[in-house]
Amino acid sequence: MTTPAKPVSMIRATWKGAHRFDAGRVGGPPARIDASAETGPSPTDTLLAALASCSAIDVVDILEKRRTPLSALEVEVVGERNATAPRRFLAIDLTFHLTGDAVDRVHAERAVSLSLERYCSVASSLAADIVMQTVVVLNGERGETVRQVVGR
Repeated sequence: MTTPAKPVSMIRATWKGAHRFDAGRVGGPPARIDASAETGPSPTDTLLAALASCSAIDVVDILEKRRTPLSALEVEVVGERNATAPRRFLAIDLTFHLTGDAVDRVHAERAVSLSLERYCSVASSLAADIVMQTVVVLNGERGETVRQVVGR
């Protein structure tokens, strides 16, 4: 009996001059990444966007499985970085703006927690000492700020 292959992600970043790269899966559509953020998001902005998108996908899926689909979802992410090199993230705050008539706050907040603690590959790939906090804004009403434990 053979062991199933582990999923592999392969991305190619192609230099386009200055600090600009076109990056993506080989054969797939590229995304422009630009350290000066003139022609595309910077690498660190891209990381925050990946975190927001990854966790949002999970939230959508979890709430759909509960048969309480969303009509809108937006995630705002603020990352605090170290002042000196390496300028890694020290703290990340995520605010989830959810809209859905049938969605209960407890289920929305649970979906966010499940994503960041168990399902989101991007969150699980970040350093364990990064302080991550989330806020769910459901139908315009802001919930409590929750300190998240990134999956380990």
